[in-house]
Amino acid sequence: MSFSPSGTVAGAAAEAELAGPDAVNALVGSIETDRRDSFVALGSAFLTRLPASPLPAPYLVGISADTAAQLGFDASHAHDPAFIEYFTGNTTRDLPPDELPYASVYSGHQFGVWAGQLGDGRAIGLGEIEHGGKRLELQLKGAGRTPYSRMGDGRAVLRSSIREYLCSEAMHHLGIPTTRALCVTGSDQPVRREIMETAAVVTRVAPSFVRFGHFEHFYTNDRPHELRKLADHVIDRFYPQCREADDPYLALLNEVTLRTADLMADWQAVGFCHGVMNTDNMSILGLTIDYGPFGFIDGFNAGHICNHSDSQGRYAYKMQPQIGYWNLFCLAQALVPLFGPHYDEAVRNEKIIEDAQRVLEGFRDRFAPALERRMRAKLGLAEIRDGDDKLANQLFEAMNANRADFTLTFRNLAKMHKADASGDAPVRDLFLDRAAFDVWANAYRLRLSEETRSDEDRAIAMNAVNPKFVLRNHLAENAIRLAKEKDFSEVERLARVLRHPFSEQPEFESYVGLPPDWANGLEVSCSS
Repeated sequence: MSFSPSGTVAGAAAEAELAGPDAVNALVGSIETDRRDSFVALGSAFLTRLPASPLPAPYLVGISADTAAQLGFDASHAHDPAFIEYFTGNTTRDLPPDELPYASVYSGHQFGVWAGQLGDGRAIGLGEIEHGGKRLELQLKGAGRTPYSRMGDGRAVLRSSIREYLCSEAMHHLGIPTTRALCVTGSDQPVRREIMETAAVVTRVAPSFVRFGHFEHFYTNDRPHELRKLADHVIDRFYPQCREADDPYLALLNEVTLRTADLMADWQAVGFCHGVMNTDNMSILGLTIDYGPFGFIDGFNAGHICNHSDSQGRYAYKMQPQIGYWNLFCLAQALVPLFGPHYDEAVRNEKIIEDAQRVLEGFRDRFAPALERRMRAKLGLAEIRDGDDKLANQLFEAMNANRADFTLTFRNLAKMHKADASGDAPVRDLFLDRAAFDVWANAYRLRLSEETRSDEDRAIAMNAVNPKFVLRNHLAENAIRLAKEKDFSEVERLARVLRHPFSEQPEFESYVGLPPDWANGLEVSCSS
């Protein structure tokens, strides 16, 4: 079967009328690599075209029907061998040079230290698909070495690929901005990490994969023409409203600052830890990107470190907002050459600094109210009262002292009643210090008494923002262990559960409880 990844097919896959190979051909044929306003059109200074490195005997591990539909494809055709071969990267070697996939170059700060040139060391972009009025880029993670691999092998392993597939889809259904995952394919080809593992490829989907580090790269290499070209691409494609500002590039920084602040509030509100918030892992669109050593907190610990490579705790849960803010300073520094074209040269430098600092302070102005709104909703408080932030902070202090489970605590708060303690038990039992919880619960009930909503209506509202199901590490580990034996049923089942995180789903009650003791020994790192 032959594919043409640069043609245009009306309606993308033309969906239900096509079957099997025809549907796969239509999907692949709708991937474009030559649109004038696409990232790849920026040219060779930004990327290198190269084929993926084939993997032997690939097989399908998982497919997101949601994401497939976004691309105009019926997921039922994903078991076709042609689909599996293509999205493993096995059919790109014979393409013309201008239709080859590509890896982009960027730089960045890693763990607070300038790391110099980085880039897509194990990811290649296939191009983009337009469907339903949206344009989305596709990228194969784990598709082999690129010019930016440094000492890496360019591969991803089954373990990390399943985790990214499940979590990126889970985050989307939690309502948190994120890259998506179309599918995971695997191969028995060995890959060495701490131990010998097997290879896999996850197909990522996003409007753009541009990172803060892309801008840092051209700034530090003193390439203002490319820096401006990149900024213009991002503005024209994703932030066109910035063109109306006196300084479009400062307006761009402002938009990214606000989106990043919102993203940090989203993460904190669900107990999500990214684990490696380097500037090259920060999306210019405010998306959660680069799922590596991530984790959802079980027993709450404000200083929780989900990445065992992070020996200093730079990316601990409580540090994430500050690190997001710090990363924005790095982005601002990279954009400085573009700021202030309307200022007289005599005052330009001074005004640029003032303007950039003012925009960056918008992070604090945005983040605190954003998190307060989320916490008020999680506590079921429809009306704003003085002291609400104190009430939330006191709950976190009690959770931290007792290592109360993050997800279960907030989910079970909906069962409490404002008139009496009859609904306290499910959440109270999560606290070893029952007396300390009772003190907080009495204050909470007093605050609830000021609300006009009934307990029943409040519970419905709370359950719509406090998930019952998140991707706990031990749940992912169970799916991974079975997948290593070629049993992908748990990957599919867990993905199905995570598509409805706020629903009761009583048939999946076993996915809700406290993690087993063996889960305490699970570690995730940057090695994936």
